[in-house]
Amino acid sequence: MSPAITHVQLAANEASEHRGLIITLFALFVVATLGITVWAGRQTKDAADFYAGGRQFSAFQNGLAVSGDYMSAASFLGIAGAIALFGYDGFLYSIGFLVAWLVALLLVAEPLRNSGRYTMGDVLAYRMRQRPVRTAAGTSTIVVSIFYLLAQMAGAGVLVSLLLGITSDAGKILIVALVGILMIVYVSIGGMKGTTWVQMVKAVLLIGGTLLITFLVLLKFNFNISDLLGEAAENSGKGAAFLEPGLQYGATGTSKLDFISLGIALVLGTAGLPHILIRFYTVPNAKAARKSVNWAIGIIGGFYLMTIALGFGAAALISQDEIIASNPSGNTAAPLLALHLGGVDSAWGAILLATISAVAFATILAVVAGLTLASSSSFAHDIYANVIRKGKATEKEEMRAARWATVFIGVVSIALGALARDLNVAGLVALAFAVAASANLPTILYSLFWKRFTTQGALWSIYGGLIVAVGLVLFSPVVSGDPKAMFPDVDFAWFPLKNPGIISIPFGFLMGWLGTVLSKEEPDAKKYAELEVRSLTGTGAH
Repeated sequence: MSPAITHVQLAANEASEHRGLIITLFALFVVATLGITVWAGRQTKDAADFYAGGRQFSAFQNGLAVSGDYMSAASFLGIAGAIALFGYDGFLYSIGFLVAWLVALLLVAEPLRNSGRYTMGDVLAYRMRQRPVRTAAGTSTIVVSIFYLLAQMAGAGVLVSLLLGITSDAGKILIVALVGILMIVYVSIGGMKGTTWVQMVKAVLLIGGTLLITFLVLLKFNFNISDLLGEAAENSGKGAAFLEPGLQYGATGTSKLDFISLGIALVLGTAGLPHILIRFYTVPNAKAARKSVNWAIGIIGGFYLMTIALGFGAAALISQDEIIASNPSGNTAAPLLALHLGGVDSAWGAILLATISAVAFATILAVVAGLTLASSSSFAHDIYANVIRKGKATEKEEMRAARWATVFIGVVSIALGALARDLNVAGLVALAFAVAASANLPTILYSLFWKRFTTQGALWSIYGGLIVAVGLVLFSPVVSGDPKAMFPDVDFAWFPLKNPGIISIPFGFLMGWLGTVLSKEEPDAKKYAELEVRSLTGTGAH
């Protein structure tokens, strides 16, 4: 038996010996957040409460909640694993996720808050034909959210399996199902108010847990980052190459293209993510929306700096074989690091492992709640109320539709999450970023800033970007033809890149332009003038 497998089994044994502590911590968080959700649910009286939390949250509160929404399983588990296995190339995720906020701050946050009510579809439908545009926006929101949910579900399965010593596929699928059920309960009962409070609590826990691990890692190396990086390079078995570009994305021309594609998707994706966009509606005005993004950048920036300690600390203190034996994509590197910092055979190690894992689980639950809320809100408000019922649905009917949509999206996410349980969660989230940047971002920017933009342009942009992005993913090594693929035993991959952004994002912009110039529809100049004034000044905003 290899030493790596022995260590992983030892970690599982440590977890099993202190299983009571682990289950208690998990149960405490779940009970506390369910309590918050029930409390918030009692205050949710109308659609504004359910969709936008009554627009009562301050800039700091919303900034904290945005951070909680954004710092997902990809941030905590996936990035730590990617850095632990690939060094410098893994850190690209941290840089990309952080830089992306500048696009959201400078181009999207304030105009979007001024222009819409509850969903992205509100902005697009302001000067376009309502029914086709809302249908497209709702479809895109649901697809992007489900891609993002895949990553959270995969992270939950891996994490809880490690802690509870579950090795069977059936057991892992059951865990994914339980997370899905919890998420349905959170959103159905609490709406945006409950989800926001859960995200705020989770953000505080995640920052606190990450600070603790960062402090312990730096303490181990006498606060000398150079020693930490040197030990990580040596222990990785890759030497100096571990600290240089190219370990994951430099071997071939294809992998270099994948690197560029990933970078484009990460930087442009945030401004098109539905669950982030709807957070701008929870504050009372555009000034608060802008300030909340500033708060989010500060909190998220601090967290991503600490991923250096998480990833390189895992590489320095744990062997590569052990990380891979625990999870092929490195998703358990952060919990394993907590165990090693406390001592593999000590109670302190088990306590640290349980605490960090409970924080990671909190992260997953909060993010899946936000994603499910975004997609169910878009279905209920855009598709059900404005397309199916043609604007005649009551608020009560709309909220009922949102709750049923929550159940449906939860079931779909459970099914797909079970298939994706062995994929790196940061990579899965990068796919969601690519789809969002391909379908949503071009349409939002054209709608806000291009006077000639038409309904046909919006439809071509959304559906064109969506179909190409999802199509390329389906025929990529992420789904088949690779040992780490969703279906490793079959091969129908003809697109060589693991991220479609380099093709699908320019295609989304191109289709928006082409659809507009080929359209015979005359854009409504008066409506655009109203939208321009409203988006820039906030006059008439809800």
